[in-house]
Amino acid sequence: MSSPSLKAVIFDIGGVVVRSPFIAIAEYERAHGIPENYLNCSIVARGRHGAWQKFERGELSLLPFYEAFSKDLSDTVNGNVWYADYCRKKNIVCPKLADRLEVNGRDLFGAMMRTAGEYDSHILEAIHRIRAAGKHKIIALTNNFSKTATDGPLPKEELEFLGWEKEAATTEHMRSLFDDFCDSSVLGMRKPEPEFYLLACERNNIKPSEAIFLDDIRMNLKTAKELGMETIHVPIGGSLQAVRTLQTRIGIDLTGQGSIESKL
Repeated sequence: MSSPSLKAVIFDIGGVVVRSPFIAIAEYERAHGIPENYLNCSIVARGRHGAWQKFERGELSLLPFYEAFSKDLSDTVNGNVWYADYCRKKNIVCPKLADRLEVNGRDLFGAMMRTAGEYDSHILEAIHRIRAAGKHKIIALTNNFSKTATDGPLPKEELEFLGWEKEAATTEHMRSLFDDFCDSSVLGMRKPEPEFYLLACERNNIKPSEAIFLDDIRMNLKTAKELGMETIHVPIGGSLQAVRTLQTRIGIDLTGQGSIESKL
């Protein structure tokens, strides 16, 4: 059943509009014999003071981030405690954990960025169809990275390593898909901080109750729902079902035959 009060569709980027960087984290863990979801537990448990979180707020540039990210993820003193707690909460057996880890933050981040460089075809088609219908604002709300260098431009080799254009993780084509692009590293706040969601609404003259938000992380959706937004979870491999749910909420065919993009 559609919601006629909705005026905007808000999309997360990584894991929704493009492939999930969590795929690369899982691959890195398997390749280095690290338990499943160990690294993500360490990233999340650091809270707002972690290297990842600081980078997404634009408080760290790229090269210092590499060093800080490596240090955070190699910290088994805290990491093992956080992972054991995660296993208890999930009611799973915690494997024997290593006393030492040497995680290369640059290698991991590079793999994450290269993985996230590919659009999700179902979401991209949905965005084009929403644009063609002309009934809703299309907004990006993303924990992103824009401050990449402090002393001159990044070397071409580093950009190629990351799969980036120029000096940003976000291409001009990506930004052109949206009426507004709310970037954590530019605005100095990130999901799941409520202020970030509210600022996106304020910038676009809408109330939270007039927006529907798609994200792959349930913690981010929880905040949106508490603020009054409608929400849709987009799990890895579940984008088509998410789009089908979205089309029922906004009353627009987003999955019909033929691509809208080629007609625009």
